[in-house]
Amino acid sequence: MITASHPRAEGGGLSGLLLVALPVALLIWLVLWPVLQAVVGTVYFPGKGFSLSSYAFFFTDAYSLRNLWLTLWVTALTSALRVAVAMPIALYLRFRSGSIAALVQSLALFPLFVPSVLVAYAFIRVLGPNGIVDTVLVALGLPKLPTPYLTPAGPIIGLVWEGLPLTLLLLLSGLGRVAIASVDAARDLGAGGLTIFSRIILPRIQSSIIVALAFNVLGLFSAFTLPYLLGPASPEMMGPYMQRTFSDNADPLNATTQAVITFAFCAAFGLVYVRAIARGRRGPA
Repeated sequence: MITASHPRAEGGGLSGLLLVALPVALLIWLVLWPVLQAVVGTVYFPGKGFSLSSYAFFFTDAYSLRNLWLTLWVTALTSALRVAVAMPIALYLRFRSGSIAALVQSLALFPLFVPSVLVAYAFIRVLGPNGIVDTVLVALGLPKLPTPYLTPAGPIIGLVWEGLPLTLLLLLSGLGRVAIASVDAARDLGAGGLTIFSRIILPRIQSSIIVALAFNVLGLFSAFTLPYLLGPASPEMMGPYMQRTFSDNADPLNATTQAVITFAFCAAFGLVYVRAIARGRRGPA
């Protein structure tokens, strides 16, 4: 029986390689090859040789560094807020059922089907200058609310709302590995909610939290629509900064340099994601 399984295993391996051949070829053609071209195009110049002048300019330019710092800050804060908001909802949906839980899940997943442009428009109409909140406050004789529109808080609020469904689904996937029986047993032994979460639930969903954070970082670092429509003009996040450098300033070299730097940060977090997935496939040590 063991000998007979070898040809089958070899055939299965060949079939598997054939199945992934096309996606891998598309990945190389549409992602890796353009990235390689971008890297080479920013360090090698025909007739002039190799030069790192564009990277030296970026890391010595105060405005570029402010934009990078703002992007890092918004990405870190938004990622943390998404997980912090989604975690209680995920715990509720995992251990509760019924019509109320179904309604909560529907409301939590609703942003998944709303385009970013509509999110920005709704944000401006509600929290923008002279928006609905301002109108209500004035009608009640209360002071006007300082609007987060065109401040760093603007894209953070919009991005948290937009990315909540995906974060929630990732956390729910991890919570599926938590047995309700083990939680009930710990509760019967007198364990409180915090103890159950820290001793039973959290160790089983650590990889899911890492995956959720990595996904958020990869999406947020190069986000464009909401930072462009809701964020400040200066400093600005890397997405709008790259677009303005390329189109408004007609400077493709520096725009490509900014893209390569952005890709380098995303690749680092992508490595964290791959390691978390590999650890999850191996199972608990």
